[in-house]
Amino acid sequence: MILYNVTVNIEDAFHDEWFTWMKETHIPDVVNTGCFSSGTIFKILVEEQTGTSYSIQYRSPNLAAIDRYMANFAPQLRQDAIDKFGDKFTAFRTLLEEV
Repeated sequence: MILYNVTVNIEDAFHDEWFTWMKETHIPDVVNTGCFSSGTIFKILVEEQTGTSYSIQYRSPNLAAIDRYMANFAPQLRQDAIDKFGDKFTAFRTLLEEV
């Protein structure tokens, strides 16, 4: 199993809109690509100087599914977030393999 982790920090002024969009639109859109079996959002429990941080974790059966996601779906889904929230968030991505 491969875990595709996206860590996001969202500015406080946009938090509620972003969180609703993530739960109702973005996470379902990512899972509906067929490359992931589930997507879960976790709040990171640390004090931030600005904004709130989250870990969004998507479970995938293998690297081939991740590669398919990156090639066919990720560019547009990332652009959707940029179009909606611009520079009000930062994100970085990590791949983890269950051992």
